[in-house]
Amino acid sequence: MTKRIVLCATLLIAPSLATAQDMDHSMPGMVMPAAPAKPVKAAKPPVKTKAHRHPAAADTATAHEAHSSAPAAMSMPGMAMPMAGNQGAASGTDLPAGNAPPPPAPTDHYGDRTFGSAAMAGPRAAFQDESGGQAFSQIMVNLAELQVGSSHPGYRWDGEGWFGGDINRFVVKSEGSGASANGVEDAEVQALYSRAIGPYFNLQAGVRQDIQPTPARTYATVGFEGLAPYWFEVGGALFLSTKGDLLGRLEGYYDQNITQRLILQPRVELNFAAQDVPENQIGAGLSNAELGLRLRYEISREFAPYIGVSWDRKVGRTADFSRIQGEDASSLNFVVGVRSWF
Repeated sequence: MTKRIVLCATLLIAPSLATAQDMDHSMPGMVMPAAPAKPVKAAKPPVKTKAHRHPAAADTATAHEAHSSAPAAMSMPGMAMPMAGNQGAASGTDLPAGNAPPPPAPTDHYGDRTFGSAAMAGPRAAFQDESGGQAFSQIMVNLAELQVGSSHPGYRWDGEGWFGGDINRFVVKSEGSGASANGVEDAEVQALYSRAIGPYFNLQAGVRQDIQPTPARTYATVGFEGLAPYWFEVGGALFLSTKGDLLGRLEGYYDQNITQRLILQPRVELNFAAQDVPENQIGAGLSNAELGLRLRYEISREFAPYIGVSWDRKVGRTADFSRIQGEDASSLNFVVGVRSWF
């Protein structure tokens, strides 16, 4: 009777032990190695148990044997165990050092990733041109005035025009003066290439052609113009003639707003020479200085009549040349004119 009871218990417990042996003993986040397949063993005959042994003892022994047959290698949480056959393969920082070129730096041209840089070059250029890259132009007449003073009534002009963009421009400048009795006494025209060298200054180079006085001179020109700190408009240039004469010029002015439309402008211009040029009545050193004070009223931003005074003084050898010609070395004039741009 006892043998029959043990045999029945064994048949009931065996399926449970097989299921427990196949259970996954890994923790969450653990990757278990693939266990090699085991050959199927022949079923063993039921274990004969002595009559005095309790059925529970047989159950405990069989469960311990099933647990001990589970794989011994177990990974910790968060660890990836290598698969069989891949052990020893280098990855990540274990790779050997190389000399492969770096990947290209990312750009803001996102469309190039889809359509390619060649296909996007045309649309990008059109977009930049329509969004501020266009060519502009302006004509500025700084001075256009009549002068009445100690000498004969006269006139004076100073202006420039340019065409181009924010970086590169073509500039034409002209200035001169004359007397009502004698006509144009001095006049010049400059054709310059202007290149921005910063947010506030342009470097300029080109040619200058003197129309008066005679004999006329042609000069190679290099200079600058821009906006100095505290809103001073400044400019300067060097002129080298085909005869080897070297001249220089510095000028500047400042717009002081009295109201939004009434503006007072002090102005200064200095001319220099490296040597005497007797045929043009120019002496070495500081040849002449012009100081002016003009008050303008802007009827519109593009059109502003003004009144003021201008003092012109010839210095050194230049003054001597003027006295020889019977002219005054200095003159003080009342001026009235207009400043305009478009």
